Amino acid sequence: MGTFKKAAGKAAKKIVEYTPEPIKDEIKETVKDKAKEKFVENVQDKADDATDKLEDAKDEGAEKLHDKAEEGKEKAQDALLKVKDKIGNVVEAGEDFQEKIKSNQNDKDDKRIKGVSQIKGVSSIKSYKDVKSSKDIKSSNDIKTMGS
Repeated sequence: MGTFKKAAGKAAKKIVEYTPEPIKDEIKETVKDKAKEKFVENVQDKADDATDKLEDAKDEGAEKLHDKAEEGKEKAQDALLKVKDKIGNVVEAGEDFQEKIKSNQNDKDDKRIKGVSQIKGVSSIKSYKDVKSSKDIKSSNDIKTMGS
């Protein structure tokens, strides 16, 4: 194959050497046009390849994004369900606590904490004038017996 190229190259040089100028110019123009066409085709092929790769990357990115969004959604739902369960447990514990307090209050009303209005003030404390004297104490004569 290498010898064929060499022979073809030598033959082409000989042909170009003996070809008249107007035909050489025409051949040069034709070669330029063919080279331009090949170049344009090559650039278009590369652009098409790049476009295909870009579309593939875009599709792959969109798929990954969708997968990540779905995964995030599932994690958020799991977290919300856990929070819901914990809040339910807290509400239940609070209701149990309220029931215990109510039952303790109903069983032992006398142990209730007094409010401010129920505490005796200074005016309701007995003074020395209110204490019974010896005259007010009943004697043995005042006591009724069974026989009388």
